Amino acid sequence: MPMRPLREPDRGDFAGFGGLAGLLNPLWCYHGFVVAVLALSVFGVIMVFSSSSVDMVARGYAPWKQAMSQGVYCVGGFLCALGLSRCGARLYRKVGGAAVFAAMFLQFLTLTPLGIDVDGNRGWIGIRGVITFQPAELIKLSLCIWLPGALQLAAKRFRREGWKAYIVPGGVYASSLGLVLLGKDLGTAMIIVFIGVVAFMISGFPLKYMAMLAGALSVLVLVLVITSSNRLKRVFAAYSCSDTDTQVTLCFQSVHARYALSSGGLLGVGLGNSREKWNYLPAAHNDFIFAIIGEETGFVGTMIVVLLFVTIGWCLLVVALQIKDRYVSMVLMCVMIWIVGQALVNIGVVVGLFPVLGVPMPFVSAGGSSMLMCLSAAGVAVGMMRSQPQIKAETRRS
Repeated sequence: MPMRPLREPDRGDFAGFGGLAGLLNPLWCYHGFVVAVLALSVFGVIMVFSSSSVDMVARGYAPWKQAMSQGVYCVGGFLCALGLSRCGARLYRKVGGAAVFAAMFLQFLTLTPLGIDVDGNRGWIGIRGVITFQPAELIKLSLCIWLPGALQLAAKRFRREGWKAYIVPGGVYASSLGLVLLGKDLGTAMIIVFIGVVAFMISGFPLKYMAMLAGALSVLVLVLVITSSNRLKRVFAAYSCSDTDTQVTLCFQSVHARYALSSGGLLGVGLGNSREKWNYLPAAHNDFIFAIIGEETGFVGTMIVVLLFVTIGWCLLVVALQIKDRYVSMVLMCVMIWIVGQALVNIGVVVGLFPVLGVPMPFVSAGGSSMLMCLSAAGVAVGMMRSQPQIKAETRRS
């Protein structure tokens, strides 16, 4: 699917983007993206402290223990982002393949005795209670870097070799997805599917094969849901629970998430004043942190969070359409669908649109692996955005 670059102004400044056209200004988008990521990350640490303090005290820890850990990962993520933002597209093309295979190897280790099981998902490695890492997060980042280049090369070879040109990128992608599914992490696998679908679609992958791929993925998801009684129960619970079903185990989390959102009203009950975090809402500082945001900051706070994710998506999309390097454009689109798509799935679960999938909110939910990899992805995106002429000129002056 060809992507036409938007009209570029003659000068590397804000001229030519008056009024609503300013929304298409690459410089605005560059700075807007950075500000949105910073705002969400800092706000996330604050909300992790607010939502986890009661649980930490109940476990015998200091109330700020989880927030301190999140803050350390946040700082580490910023340092990773800063370093990755200084790298160019040429370097990412070279290391993308090695990064994918390294991530797949680490994901394979989760299926060995080194793997750690959390709530039925075997997707972590490390030492429980000391330090753990979720390799699937690294798979997301490495696929965003490697898959666009591999598909570009396959598209060039397609006329000469036919469908065989896609054996390598398709096989590696399917293998990485399969490794995540073997760990029973359907939520993370769904985000990897998003990344793959976008990458294949915008790379010029033949439509008939795209339809076949979409059909195969749909059948795979259906089979995975039907063959797992736990997943099947979650699906039925998502659309059959009422606000009086708090005694039903599968309904408990969804119902209390709605309680939190509804009690927040317009402006919320105030930071730190959540009632649901008092061991009523499971995973309040992680997968369901958006419910606590709604309770403590109200409708206004949740809309600001949504607006920040919209800003991230819009800015990445605008710059991607203006960059002439197809590889860079595709990487930005993959990062966009990862970050924004995962945020939408997380919010959809909290408000009851989707069954519980165990997908954290990027930059906001507690979780070191997610924070490190999301901020690293932001750093890669910033580095890619700097190849746009106006942004390049601006960053050189500064």
